[in-house]
Amino acid sequence: MSKFALNRRSFLRGALGTAAIAVALPPLEAMFGSHGEAYADGTTPCRFGVWFWGNGVRRAHWIPSGTGADWVAGEELAPLEGVRPWMHVLTGMEIKTATHPHHSGMAGIMTGARYQQVGTTRDTIVSTFAQPSVDQVAAAHFAGQTPFRSLEIGITRHTGTDEGTTFEALSHNGPNNVNQSERSPSAFFERLFGSPPEPKVDAARRSVLDAVSEQTRSLKNRVGLRDRERLDQHLESIRSIELRLATPGAACTIPARPSDPGDIDGQQPIIENNQLLSDLMVMALACDMTRAFSVMFSQAGSGVVMSQIGAQNGLHYLCHTEAQPQETVHRATVFTMQQLAYFLERLRDTPEGNGNVLDNSVILCTTELSEGSNHTNDEFPILIAGKGAGRLRGNWHYRSGSKRNASCALLTSLRAAGVPVDGGFGVAEGHVTEGVPGLEL
Repeated sequence: MSKFALNRRSFLRGALGTAAIAVALPPLEAMFGSHGEAYADGTTPCRFGVWFWGNGVRRAHWIPSGTGADWVAGEELAPLEGVRPWMHVLTGMEIKTATHPHHSGMAGIMTGARYQQVGTTRDTIVSTFAQPSVDQVAAAHFAGQTPFRSLEIGITRHTGTDEGTTFEALSHNGPNNVNQSERSPSAFFERLFGSPPEPKVDAARRSVLDAVSEQTRSLKNRVGLRDRERLDQHLESIRSIELRLATPGAACTIPARPSDPGDIDGQQPIIENNQLLSDLMVMALACDMTRAFSVMFSQAGSGVVMSQIGAQNGLHYLCHTEAQPQETVHRATVFTMQQLAYFLERLRDTPEGNGNVLDNSVILCTTELSEGSNHTNDEFPILIAGKGAGRLRGNWHYRSGSKRNASCALLTSLRAAGVPVDGGFGVAEGHVTEGVPGLEL
């Protein structure tokens, strides 16, 4: 008996009121070839993403002891132990285009080039990216393969700045041309799944899953047991997110006009927002809705107040004013890595073929400074998560003893995601032709 085959771009489709609803499917066995390593059309899915946080780290707690596979995480990397097999820690590297710390670090690690100055303000400068950001380099390569060219989310609230798009946005198409990060889980849900613009009350209380129930039943009758179980898990995840987004009193409401997590005692619900947005992004990646994405946990020079770790002032202010050894800043970095760990663990726990989605991803995780207290661009904090569909080794600490150009990390990340980088990557002092030694297989 021949195996039922399903196109990887298949959707469950229905209608809610007058609006069309399309629910993307997770990777099912019916979509893969006989060996489970690639889709039936012969392609191996791989994603490229950036996960960014502002204001650097505390190097004393960040840099691991030991190199290669024998590295030992310090306190700030300890939250990532659960995804250690997929982690590459890069230390001793440097932004070579540095002349103005926040601006240089941000533009350098996102584009491999110097920032473009567009003005001055107060005692500093106004700048933008002179080149497309690395996520958009990947997006250009993947264009046309998925419904969304790229997706961008932001976890913490924008704290305002007058220093240009370098501070305001992570993803750039070019100078002063940005892809703003979506910070609202309900708005991001609507973008992914759609919703009627003005549904009637009865329709509004229905789930998007109700709209595709007939197709769901039909599909379950055609796929195997494991695919039915995977489909049930996927649909339950969508239902769970709907419930978490639903307004009070609505047991299961399509989030056409839901309430996002509210402030807690006047402070941002960082953990709740991170979990909701991360769950949605993981679902979008698992369903091959995009292969290029970015997560801005906090912006460059962020003034986010992390009340969850006892902070009473904004992080950027603390980096300048807290007495050494800056214990609050240290706790903020640990907390930030816990939020990154949640995202990576969700990717790890999402099956795909013979592995998981994190196996088939490359995620550049970084910031714009080494340490906020001294605003340097040397000893730059860089992580590369994922295995790039078998192109990266995993569980590795590379330590440069010669201040290797940080652009090497961008070159390696793109190449591991299957993005062609003929001629190298970066511009002028940021240009490199070789990646990070020892990471690629």
